[in-house]
Parts: sequence; C-alpha cells; structure tokens
Amino acid sequence: MHIVILHNRDHDLLEEDPGREAREDVMRVASALSEALTRGDTHAEPLAVEGDHFEFVELLRRMQPDLVINLCESLAADSRGEMVIPCLLDMLGLPYTGSSALSLGLALHKPKAKELLRARGISTPPFAVVERVEDIRSVALPYPLIVKPAREDASVGVDFDSVVHGPEGLVRATEEVLRTFQQPALVEQFISGREIYVPLLGNAPRRALPLTEIRFGKAFENRPNIVSYKAKWETESAECQDSPSVLCTLEDAALEARLVRTAMDAFTALDCLDYGRVDLRVSPEGVPYVIDINPNCDLHPSAGYAKAAAAAGMDYPALAARLVEIALERAYGNPSHRKKGPGAARGAHPQNRNVLAGRNPVRHRAGGSRAHAE
Repeated sequence: MHIVILHNRDHDLLEEDPGREAREDVMRVASALSEALTRGDTHAEPLAVEGDHFEFVELLRRMQPDLVINLCESLAADSRGEMVIPCLLDMLGLPYTGSSALSLGLALHKPKAKELLRARGISTPPFAVVERVEDIRSVALPYPLIVKPAREDASVGVDFDSVVHGPEGLVRATEEVLRTFQQPALVEQFISGREIYVPLLGNAPRRALPLTEIRFGKAFENRPNIVSYKAKWETESAECQDSPSVLCTLEDAALEARLVRTAMDAFTALDCLDYGRVDLRVSPEGVPYVIDINPNCDLHPSAGYAKAAAAAGMDYPALAARLVEIALERAYGNPSHRKKGPGAARGAHPQNRNVLAGRNPVRHRAGGSRAHAE
C-alpha cells in the first residue's frame, strides 16, 4: 500500500508569525507517522505543501496513492487555508484521513461553530463577535470573559491577558487580536473549572478514548487556568511544564457520560470524521461546556490524543494503522476484516463519505452541458 502523508511546511514563511511553533510541529508528526506506518508492503512517505505553491497537486495526481494522510493545518502560514487541502484532494478523487473541507472550515470559524452548537442545544459559553473596536461597546456578557482570535486554532493568540475582568481589559485584549491577527475577536464567557478533553475515534460506530485533563500547576497560581499558546508550544516555559495533559479521573460516572455525550453531539454537529478531540470546561455546577472542536487533532506521539490511545491499549503504530483502516473503510466501504484498496472497492455509506471521495476525479463539463455526479 502506498500512503502519502501530506503536511504544511510554512513555518518560516512569515518574518513575524504568532503561530510558528505550531506550524513547525506538524513536520515532526509527519515523520513519526511515516516511521510507524512504513513496514511490510506499506510505504508511507511525507509530502510537504510549501507556502502557497501547488506543485504537490500534480505530484499527487501522478502518484495516485491508495490513501493521503492529511496533516495540513495551514496554507501559506494562514490557518484559514486549512480547508483548501481537502477540496483539492476531493477534486483529485483521492481518499484521505480526517474531516472534510466543510467540517474543517466550520471548526476554524469559531463563531459559526458555536452558532451550530447552540442551534443543536449543545452547551457552549455565551459569546459575542467583535469585528471593529467600536463594536466592543455592544458586548453585554458577564465578566470574566476570554478574548481570542475567531479563526485560529492551537491556542494561537491566547495568553494570561486574554482573560479579562472589566471593560478596560476587554478593550485592550480585543484591540490586540484585531491588530495582530487582522480578523474578528471572539469574546466569550470564561468558564472556571476543570478543562477536560474527549478524544473520539471512528465513524460508525464512533468511540471515546479515555478522557484526558489539563493539570494546572504552580505557574498558574493566581492566574487564569487556561492553555495558552506558550503552555501548548513553548516547551521550556513554566506554563508548558506546569500544564501537562494527564488521564482524567472522574468519580462521577454520570458526569463522564455527560462529557462524552456532549462531545459526541458536538462532533456530529460539525459532520467531523475519523478522529478528533472535543475540549470542554466543566463549571463548578457540573455543566460541561464545549470550548473547542478539533477535527484532525495533533497526532504527535507525545500529544494527548496518542496518550489516550495508549491508555486504551493502542501503541503509536497501532493508532496510526487504525486511522488508516478507518479512512479506507469510509472511502471504499469495506468492513474491517476485508482487504483494503481500490481492488476491493464497494460503495460506502453516504453519510460517512467525503464530498467526492473515491478513486475517480471529478469529470469536467463536456459540450457545454452539466456533468452529472456518479
């Protein structure tokens, strides 16, 4: 089997890049997956998407791999380009791991994602969107609040000053987001309490892996208990060292069931596929609030998702192999005990397929008439 591991390589593209460390990390993930999957008759090779160049499209067209592992989290150092990659893979007719362009776009557009959650009756903190400085006056939410870029992930733009306790702090934090990221600021009610992650795996059925939790240490005393960008990516910082991701211990079985159900509902609301993680805060009253949905979450061997898989009995090579199997089952419609690949293709259940998943690329218009979908 030939697998291509597609990843962005754009961390050095911008002189000032507030998300450089997160963009650089994806190359290490690609290397780890290549090593874990290349064995026997399976060859998994990384392929970089360089800046805003699209040479990789023609390369993929010629290679025709059995599967693409999509690790691309940005395009030209812009996280909002993440959704472009699945669109291109769909146009090429190549099956790939993870969620579709629509799901990735919704997850990255945090206000739209929250609107969907609220429409489905899924708990998420009350919020407002600030597009201009003058809009700050219209924010009518109880303090404390947390301010972050509306269309970034990986904690980009989040630090201790993002949590504000009054109008002066709100103006300062919002202006910082508008100026630095050139995009709207998401202002939402800050939920104090435990931060618990629900890792999800599979489609039909979908399962929750063992829950993980952020353990906030001394660096967070008298400071907001939040996973800042520094805590997530600057490994030598006190914030990072004092906020490890650990297995979550819950004595309340009913609370654990609510967390898993809320995460499952949120994942389904955005039509996410294959694998991902839903981040929740649990209020002192025991109410779980969705604060982020992470389709195509970090697959680094030392990241929380791999730790949760290990706790479920899957070492890293087994996790990598399972992600491949899940994507092939969805693309080709084969049950897990059958050989995967184009030679064993069958129709997959439509609700678990990507827009144009399959081996045949989109047909072009002919003679001016509309081409019909197969």
